[in-house]
Amino acid sequence: MDRWTEIELFVQVAETGSLSRAAEALDLSNAAASRHLSALEERLGARLVERNTRRLYLTDTGQEFFTRAKNILFDLKDAESAVNATSLSPTGVLRISASLSFSLHHVAPLLREYTQRYPNVTVHVESANRYMDIIDNNIDVAIRTREIEPDSNITIRRLAETRRILAASPRYFAQHGIPKTLDDLQRHKLLIYTHANNPNELRFSRDGKTTTLNVKGLLDANDGQILRVAALDGLGILVQPSYIVYEDIVAGRLVPVLDDWDLPRLTINLAYPSRKHLSAKVRTFIDFMVEHFAKMDYERKWTGRFGVY
Repeated sequence: MDRWTEIELFVQVAETGSLSRAAEALDLSNAAASRHLSALEERLGARLVERNTRRLYLTDTGQEFFTRAKNILFDLKDAESAVNATSLSPTGVLRISASLSFSLHHVAPLLREYTQRYPNVTVHVESANRYMDIIDNNIDVAIRTREIEPDSNITIRRLAETRRILAASPRYFAQHGIPKTLDDLQRHKLLIYTHANNPNELRFSRDGKTTTLNVKGLLDANDGQILRVAALDGLGILVQPSYIVYEDIVAGRLVPVLDDWDLPRLTINLAYPSRKHLSAKVRTFIDFMVEHFAKMDYERKWTGRFGVY
């Protein structure tokens, strides 16, 4: 048991860069943590960690041992998760990453039901409008809108496809008129999402024809919720995925325009570290999300033309 504690402590030290933070993570005193680290180095006959008054860093030997030790711990946790999965009793902290908009609209509203089903799971939501490294940040499941993952150690499971919509409030259109053609958009105030691919370029397609417009936004923002609130307030026409504005359009708070044209669609995926055996908490959350999306028929709603529900 001491050997596993030593290895686990060393991995925590390497990841946090701090002996005290590693000790806290493992519920050890600083003195006990120091003894475990010294015992590991003495048993291996090698210096793994160098310390000075300002920082702590790994030696070359320590870096090599860290890589192997981390893989060993992953394998051990994977083995434990396999047993846990068969018991159908998920436990532990489930770390989820998603954009702020997706977190607000399609993660937070489901957490009560999920945690009622699985009361031994604690959920941590990391909301970020950028793609965090799943493995480096210990993310269990990330919800993303890209087709592939550059890391072959990441598995993806499709949730739904969504159109991107141009829409504004009735007040905006009452003041500025409704664009009837793509050229009309150049005379309107646009609200642009800066994290989109080529945000100032809108590529429309219809009946096999593609038209690209270069646009300038009255408001640029790196978060869809800022654009949504601005659009609801009558500031301009936003360009956002249907999953963000669908309920506002159904309720009449926003009105879609030029809906006979298509912008490039997005695929919403669940991304998670590839494992031979998924932990019960990850497996149940993935199944829960897939079940919910199918029940709500989101893909049909989000890829359909508005005006017909």
